Amino acid sequence: TTLFRSYPVESSDYDNLKDALEKLQLNDAALVFEPETSVALGFGFRCGFLGLLHLEIIQERLEREFDLDLIATAPSVVYQLYMTDGTMRELHNPADMPDVVKISEIHEPWIRATIMTPDEYLGAVLKLCQDRRGIQVDLNYVGKRALVVYDLPLNEVVFDFYDRLKSISKGYAS
Repeated sequence: TTLFRSYPVESSDYDNLKDALEKLQLNDAALVFEPETSVALGFGFRCGFLGLLHLEIIQERLEREFDLDLIATAPSVVYQLYMTDGTMRELHNPADMPDVVKISEIHEPWIRATIMTPDEYLGAVLKLCQDRRGIQVDLNYVGKRALVVYDLPLNEVVFDFYDRLKSISKGYAS
């Protein structure tokens, strides 16, 4: 899932954006969203999409069918900060990063990705995963297809991993 934040250009359109997202979600189970607030942009939503194409389609539909003007921000992930005083905080925005001397540990979210690809694209898929700080867990063959398991940082996957995977495999890897 690719996560983006969507905010209405006019703050008075917040309820309209919420209604529109709910209507689109009825026909698109892959669309997920939750309310979010930004100091600079006001009230909006953190939205999850299957990839950049899915994002573009939903954004176009919101603008065309529901007459909304939107601001979409870059995707992000939530980090867990364990503080020296024993508390845990979630970091949603880099601007909210506390003084580093007050942090004892930072936990980055990771995913376990299982990728099936024709053998001819295996090298490109392995390179993509390694370039994204991935750690190979397993590699098996199922007929003429390779089944690769990688642990990957969510931050490296959230933006365009799926689109790059489809591109390097000519659409055959999943």
